[in-house]
Amino acid sequence: MRELLYRLYERRLAAGLDVLPEHVGLILDGNRRFARERGLGTAAAGHRLGARKIHELLDWCAELGISYVTLWLLSTDNLRRDADEVADLVEIIGETVDRIASRAPTVRVTPVGAIDTLPDPLQRVLKHAAEATAGGGELHVQVAVGYGGRQEIVDALRGLLTARRDRGDDLDRVIDELTLSEVAEHLYTTGTPDPDLIIRTSGEIRLSGFLLWQSVHSEFHFCDAYWPEFRRTDFLRALRDYASRQRRFGG
Repeated sequence: MRELLYRLYERRLAAGLDVLPEHVGLILDGNRRFARERGLGTAAAGHRLGARKIHELLDWCAELGISYVTLWLLSTDNLRRDADEVADLVEIIGETVDRIASRAPTVRVTPVGAIDTLPDPLQRVLKHAAEATAGGGELHVQVAVGYGGRQEIVDALRGLLTARRDRGDDLDRVIDELTLSEVAEHLYTTGTPDPDLIIRTSGEIRLSGFLLWQSVHSEFHFCDAYWPEFRRTDFLRALRDYASRQRRFGG
């Protein structure tokens, strides 16, 4: 009976979605706390359950026709955790990215982050996923791995300055001509529309550096559920919340 009521509630939520975001970003938070509070033994157990939830989420996005999803799988700060946990995370992320890539040709996978700072095996997985799905078109999945928003902006400026130097431009000219669009061309996410909606799970109400540049006009939805227990109902609520807002883009 409870499952039936959930299904009916989901249908009601879905029926009210007359406006959908083109691009949804997700901060997949709470795996470790979920594992600890459920007595699962290790953080890795929570991370593995969270990885399974990603594939459910992508099914929901495909069903609804959402075109872009950005998943924050590993931050630059996460790399400073206990070595055993980082090793588990790297393995789980590699398996997850491989499975996402197996959805080709309907999915395109693009890694975003300081990829060259990651362990070599994970770099190879990310590169292979990007190459193997380059022709995919229906759902573009950006996997943010080794990602930090401040580092992205620094890397973008470094890339911009390097490109202008290689063209022979002096610094004064670069300063005079610098524009927002030129900086954006050097972001990890260049070529992808900015996120319309960003969802964070686990009850935390902050971005923690996620898509700092790109989120200037994003709508935010914060959900109390830990990521491994995030349900389709929670996703539909976030989309319903988004659909109810009047976006002004600063105007």
